[in-house]
Amino acid sequence: MSFNTHQRAAELHNLAAHTHTAAANAHDKQDHLTAHELTKQAHEYSKEAHRHSEELIAEMARSTILPPKAQ
Repeated sequence: MSFNTHQRAAELHNLAAHTHTAAANAHDKQDHLTAHELTKQAHEYSKEAHRHSEELIAEMARSTILPPKAQ
């Protein structure tokens, strides 16, 4: 499993969570335009984190599949 892919996925999940919190705070301050932009950004971080997570799953699947035995 690639540590870099795992680390990047974790970073993106954290960025998405932080951006969602910032969007909620902007919304509470009646700054709906900023809240909307932050929500869009958080969604992009979430999608990218999901992509990295899928890569990790694929890497794990490849590493657990053993090559066929020679006959």
